[in-house]
Amino acid sequence: MEMIAVETLPDSPAVVIRVGDTLLSEADIAKETPFHPAGSLLEAQRSAARALVVRELLNQRAAVLGLQPGDETVAQLLDSELNVPEASEADSQRYFNSHRERFCQPARIKVRHILLPAAPEDARARDAHYRLGEQLQAELVEHPERFTELAQRHSACPSKDQGGELGWVSSGQTVAELDQVLQRLPVGLHDRPLASRYGWHVVSVDERVERMPLPYEQVAERVRQCLREEATRRALREYLLALEAEFGVEGFRLEDPASS
Repeated sequence: MEMIAVETLPDSPAVVIRVGDTLLSEADIAKETPFHPAGSLLEAQRSAARALVVRELLNQRAAVLGLQPGDETVAQLLDSELNVPEASEADSQRYFNSHRERFCQPARIKVRHILLPAAPEDARARDAHYRLGEQLQAELVEHPERFTELAQRHSACPSKDQGGELGWVSSGQTVAELDQVLQRLPVGLHDRPLASRYGWHVVSVDERVERMPLPYEQVAERVRQCLREEATRRALREYLLALEAEFGVEGFRLEDPASS
């Protein structure tokens, strides 16, 4: 991502934002921008400017209360001044009923594999190990009971000591390129080796448990946590907008209609 180089700015960079009596310049934003990676330079600069404005508003509020600026002070300030209502049991039940898809036991598969290692750039090794994978699969079709033996003999994964068993695996628990394929496989020995950045995998799915909704009683604390997080975000937004109105901000709006 392209960044503003501080050294290319003029000796007295133009003031672009005023927070109370504090001035924020192009140089201030340029220094902050690398900490806010984004899809474009404009998005990164806007995120950096927002962070600076929020930080300054909180520091000015802390100063009004006679507190020294700093991360710990800001945490104490928010803890004492944010009004975050606690959700009622009825609120929790309504939220659960409206967002049941969030509160499910994920699909799981019980997997064994044999990893035949080959780096992505090593074309010779990948070709040779793919052919070996095909040979192992042909052998396993005839003699499935040999999976443990072949895993211990050929696999480069530590799971070889358990006969290639990875145990129960949910989405996101394996390397990304393998994970997407695994979640769609039926039970049984897959008909060809699967590729990953580590090489080729001879895979057997032994069991599958589909995604299952959970009852409210099992997820009640998760529901309350979701409501607390949402309430905290709303309270923080209202608090910052109140500080913006109290101290005054020129050249930037915390709530830009274009970004909502």
